[in-house]
Amino acid sequence: MFKWKKLGRVFNPTKVTGKEWLKEFAQAPATLVFENFIRVYFSSRSYPDANGQYVSYSSFVDLNRSNLFEIIDIGKKPILDLGGLGNFDEFGIYPVSVIRNENDIFAYYGGWTRCESVPFNVAIGMAKSSDNGVSFKKMGNGPVLSYTVDEPFILSEPKIRKFNGIFYLWYVAGKKWKIVNGQAKPVYKIRCASSNDGVSWKKINRDLIQTRIEEDEVQASPDVFFCNGKYHMFFCYQEKNNGYRIGYAFSEDLEYWERDDSKAGIEVYDMISYPHIFELDEKFYMFYLDNNVGQYGFGLAELVGHLE
Repeated sequence: MFKWKKLGRVFNPTKVTGKEWLKEFAQAPATLVFENFIRVYFSSRSYPDANGQYVSYSSFVDLNRSNLFEIIDIGKKPILDLGGLGNFDEFGIYPVSVIRNENDIFAYYGGWTRCESVPFNVAIGMAKSSDNGVSFKKMGNGPVLSYTVDEPFILSEPKIRKFNGIFYLWYVAGKKWKIVNGQAKPVYKIRCASSNDGVSWKKINRDLIQTRIEEDEVQASPDVFFCNGKYHMFFCYQEKNNGYRIGYAFSEDLEYWERDDSKAGIEVYDMISYPHIFELDEKFYMFYLDNNVGQYGFGLAELVGHLE
């Protein structure tokens, strides 16, 4: 069993002033490590419009590498512009996952569009940065991973990693929409695709993580890393009361996973979600969202002991 020690909240977006696109929420934190600081990408929102509709943007906060609670800088503007009229990312850039590739930085993001019968749809876009991740340029107006016969809607929650020279992109894919308390709610599961160049992807085309709560269990935010001879995945799942918990699975080949949530090892009060694991100076850390799903920022936990 893992044991994570919660260290406290790192960043509160509601305390930031002078940025209309950053009023609340710092969701889906994802890191990029530099020599003297850590850049944490997150997705924020402006205040809702007259119809209660939000628009999501993505930016970053830089933290002192030797003191992760010291904020050095906050992005001056979003890292990407919203898509144009009718584009798949017209109403949101959320979430974002980044990786270095030679002299560039690749970003993969969920692009949101609004619908009529259901609230939204999402596909995965790609962008590239040549200025150390301060700003990104989209690869085009369309997504690099989109709906197919087997994955008909909601491709989101991208998490990019590279193992043995191959890019792997974990994501979620929609299975169905359900009406819950009069509202349309999606059911989605964790999936994966691989690529030699980070642009063209081959999907595994099956759910990776077994359901535990119920058949329509919602799974999200898969984050994978390698340690001590096997691959570890932390993710979140939705319980029947709609609260989120963090789950855990492991694999030896990146295709077949064994789930064991009892090993997740992090304290829960009402809800906890969107884990992001990163290694820094021979220690493992987790950024996570609390009961308000990032409305007031993200917290930090440190792994106590060693990974098995």
